[in-house]
Amino acid sequence: MRAAVRKFGNSTGIIIPKPLLAAFGASAGDGVSLTMEAGRLVIERVDSDPQAGWAEAAEQLAAEGDDGLVWPEFGNDGDKDLKW
Repeated sequence: MRAAVRKFGNSTGIIIPKPLLAAFGASAGDGVSLTMEAGRLVIERVDSDPQAGWAEAAEQLAAEGDDGLVWPEFGNDGDKDLKW
């Protein structure tokens, strides 16, 4: 499938046909990552939620026993006077 590089205001772009977007699970408005590999432009869909997968990673760390505090707990002046 061929496409042309087109002028869009002060930028340029390529219109990606809907079937190609669907083939890699993207649609209009989704974020993508652009990289160059061996002289080719590679477009990959990225999750729009930057915290995607955090819950699963935390569960895996807990299951492996690697979920301890990195920094020790430390108190603030006046903590002993707090009433909950």
